[in-house]
Amino acid sequence: MATALTIAGSDSGGGAGIQADLKTFAALGVFGTSALTAITAQNTTGVRDMVMVPTAMVVAQIAAVLEDIGAGAIKTGMLGTPEIVEAVARLLRDRGAGPLVVDPVMIAKSLDRLLSEDAVSVLIRDLLPLAAVVTPNAPEAEALTGRTVRTEAEAREAARHLHDLGPRAVIVKGGHLDTPDVVDVLFDGHEFHEARGPRHVTRNTHGTGCTFAAAIAAHLSLGHDLPEAFRRSRIYLDGAIRHAPGLGHGAGPVDHFWNVERRTPSA
Repeated sequence: MATALTIAGSDSGGGAGIQADLKTFAALGVFGTSALTAITAQNTTGVRDMVMVPTAMVVAQIAAVLEDIGAGAIKTGMLGTPEIVEAVARLLRDRGAGPLVVDPVMIAKSLDRLLSEDAVSVLIRDLLPLAAVVTPNAPEAEALTGRTVRTEAEAREAARHLHDLGPRAVIVKGGHLDTPDVVDVLFDGHEFHEARGPRHVTRNTHGTGCTFAAAIAAHLSLGHDLPEAFRRSRIYLDGAIRHAPGLGHGAGPVDHFWNVERRTPSA
């Protein structure tokens, strides 16, 4: 069975982080494992409190999974501190695990900061060069490159610049771009691929970045090449947003299992 490991923070509201990643893996037929980096008290309206997991415990979780179950692909999300970023990068570099999908989680949908400013340079230096693909949204691409990313052309230039930092490929997500449709761009160092779709008028977008990156990791674990994983993940995310259950009073979660046939339990 295909497997994937997520290294990320916990979202007590269930819409993002570890919870979103494991739901996505399961919905796409991949056995998910996890290494927790942080515990957050949050819901759809924001992050109320946060406790980081000790770095040694983060490393121990990853090592335990890789030594026994392995990982057909790995996805990182909220890493939080430079110490955790550095330790995770060192372990993954030494272990030589499956393809790495880096979701550079910096700021929550509620605008709460999830990656310290001093950790950004460590992420660029140590983690990006290990990545099969890095998946920033436009604000994250701006933070990583120091460039304005508001148009499709600027997203493509940011992808080129990020590729120069070491990852094998870059996806700049288009949800924050000033474009009529949502345009995600993938640059693999040679050519661009793009995925276009309508903008959904909805507040139910909590965890979309986590879900998209986790879907890419799942599809890579299943053996798809990156352009196909990109295409399939975009379709999956679009459906998850369209079928969002409308929970909470803020930015609600998506439906991670929209693609799974629901059966009425037998009496």
